[in-house]
Amino acid sequence: MLPKKLYLLLIVIFTVFNSFSQEKFTLSGIISDSKNNETLIGVSIYIPALKTGTATNEYGFYSLSVPEGEYEIEISFIGYQTIQRSIVLNRNTKMNFSIKEGGEELQEVIIKDNRSKINIKSPEMSVNKLSISAIKKMPVVLGEVDVIKSILLLPGVTNAGEGASGFNVRGGGADQNLILLDEATIFNSSHVFGFFSVFNPDAVKDLKLFKGGIPARYGGRVSSVLDIYQKDGSSKEFHINGGIGLISSRLLAEGPIVKDKASFLIGGRTSYAHLFLKFSEEDKNNAAYFYDLNTKLSYKINDNNNLYLSGYFGRDVFSLNKSFTNIYGNSTLNLRWNHLYSSKLFSNLSLIYSDYYYGLELDVVGFKWDSGIKNYNIKYDFKHYFSDKFKLNYGLNGIYYEFNPGTIKPKGEDSGINPDQLDKKYAFEPSLYLDAESQLSKKITLSYGLRYSLFYRLGESTINYYENNQPVTFNEDMQIYEKGIPTSTKYFEKNKVIQDYRNFEPRFSISYQLNDDQSVKASYNRMAQYLQLISNTSSPTPLDVWMPSDNYIKPQIADQGALGYFRNIKDGAYTIEVETYYKKIKNRLDYIDGADLIANNAVEQVILNGRMRAYGLEIMVKKNEGRFNGWISYTLSKSEQQTPGRTPQEIGINNGEWYSSAYDKTHNLAVTSSYNLNEKWSFAANFTLQSGQPVTYPNGQYQYLGITVPSYGLRNENRLPAYHHLDISATLTPSRNKERKWKAEWVFGIYNLYNRMNAASINFRQNVDTGENEAVRLSIFGVVPSVTYNFKF
Repeated sequence: MLPKKLYLLLIVIFTVFNSFSQEKFTLSGIISDSKNNETLIGVSIYIPALKTGTATNEYGFYSLSVPEGEYEIEISFIGYQTIQRSIVLNRNTKMNFSIKEGGEELQEVIIKDNRSKINIKSPEMSVNKLSISAIKKMPVVLGEVDVIKSILLLPGVTNAGEGASGFNVRGGGADQNLILLDEATIFNSSHVFGFFSVFNPDAVKDLKLFKGGIPARYGGRVSSVLDIYQKDGSSKEFHINGGIGLISSRLLAEGPIVKDKASFLIGGRTSYAHLFLKFSEEDKNNAAYFYDLNTKLSYKINDNNNLYLSGYFGRDVFSLNKSFTNIYGNSTLNLRWNHLYSSKLFSNLSLIYSDYYYGLELDVVGFKWDSGIKNYNIKYDFKHYFSDKFKLNYGLNGIYYEFNPGTIKPKGEDSGINPDQLDKKYAFEPSLYLDAESQLSKKITLSYGLRYSLFYRLGESTINYYENNQPVTFNEDMQIYEKGIPTSTKYFEKNKVIQDYRNFEPRFSISYQLNDDQSVKASYNRMAQYLQLISNTSSPTPLDVWMPSDNYIKPQIADQGALGYFRNIKDGAYTIEVETYYKKIKNRLDYIDGADLIANNAVEQVILNGRMRAYGLEIMVKKNEGRFNGWISYTLSKSEQQTPGRTPQEIGINNGEWYSSAYDKTHNLAVTSSYNLNEKWSFAANFTLQSGQPVTYPNGQYQYLGITVPSYGLRNENRLPAYHHLDISATLTPSRNKERKWKAEWVFGIYNLYNRMNAASINFRQNVDTGENEAVRLSIFGVVPSVTYNFKF
């Protein structure tokens, strides 16, 4: 027997759901591109008479339940022609739509009736979406279109400097971003140490960046989620497109296997700048290049079932005179099954494999170093469309991790080095979630959910135990932190639980519609991150090591609240977004002075659990229509870290005071614009200005045994000079494109137009001639011209 109170609650819930669906019928279906049957994400389906609507999900599916009647419906999507249809809804109806692009050229044609409006009603906030056509217009260094560089133009998003990998969101570290490609985790998003991203723009269908108000279906990181989906591949016609640049080229092919039923997509990129080094005798044995491969198979079993198999494989190779060779990269594989249980219940089952590998060979000492992280993920998600006013998402997933901190192998039998393996680590992270969206009234819409996550640190490992459970000790006499000495050890067999954690992660957001063009929104989310990146740099490097939470490394817990004002002006011709946020994070790792992180089998002896906080104001103004469009974004923010003493006698890191984190950028201004002069020529420009990155400079020096030793002040109390640059591009589309199947364009660009020598770092040294100390600025890019030839047929 059910308890009486629970029984009554179930009756109430059933009654509410039933009331939503009474006297209503459901219109559902798939919306796709008419040219290639590519399903489209985020297409708007709107019924003006009822002032209600919905949008397609990640697989192009929509469902809308409304009262019986005859209606006009509008189907609209950026870059596509808006269509209108009359329907009589007197029973549940399945209706698929194919919509046409606004133009047949490579460039996106802006349609006046299809503006990029803000969804005033939706409680979704702190989310940015970029179309791949808009990204391809942006001028970038060396002419290589870059997804990661494009999101740096959004408010609240910065990088760690020129040529640095990764990105920082709202004052968080690059390791605090969950990056997904077709639902598979990408652990390193950069090629060639940050000069390019791993995402081939030709293969990308949709991308969305969540900076806050993150739905309960996402977990595992505490700052943001970058969710990227690959194209499915055309099931109508065979097409090839690509581009040839100065240092890299790309080629993508797609087409039907069985027309209108099964399709394939395969795309590859490679760089070849290192080939020019072969002309120099000094550099003929040096190399620095990357290559990657995107693949996807799509199969429509019937109207209710679809299968997808997608994969990615990428590698970077860096070699120095054959004495130093570095190879690293990501591999992913995802098998997905979409099933439609009914017109109101959509499901997706995914089996996912992700692998990040890092390899290093040093001929000087004759050894090979291998490290990496693998995960195996199964997830099952459901989207339940109860009515036009109530939607429910729920699901579960489990991730099994394998961590290899490092394997040292001899290169040859006579190397003199015995194989050595740092302790491999294993973990299991199951979770389940429930997420709902309900419209309480014409003005108020709520989104609320809960994620329950668990984490099990598993053997096989040998665990150290320390006095007072403190692997880091404090020397009161010298006022410094030192490595602790284990008092005992314990061996755990494979898959035996060493440590476990459980966390409830509530999510909540609300939208209050002031009128048809304005709304105020607020959100709160809690996130738990069980993986930690062990790194001594401000941006990720290939050598960084991922570690699971355990007895000493606690999971990071973030709480973030945000408040925003959103407005459409002139029916969406202009939009304004203003948000303020506050975020605090527990258990953010900090390192003791002189921490040795490489090949350290007891890394707990050099780390402390601290905390972070970040807060700021973001403003974004967009012009969405006309020949000239773009946006201006500005962020005023602060990001700080603190590691106080654990006892009254300890001074803590930085004397226990708050200090600027390595990701603190007080001011961040970005301006991006494009201008369509005519059918042949279009132009684009980006301007970026950021406060300098926090750094620690020496504030003095002393002599010890005849050696000059620098002394340093408080952490990150200095800054690099301000970072800024202006980039421009021009795109030429030959007029003969209209008369032939082969379509092409030339993209001419100049990165850093006025030759700003931004400081990647500043080092200090003693001048050999004068004996005086001097600062040396390292700059990577001056003016960089580029030309790229893009084509498709």
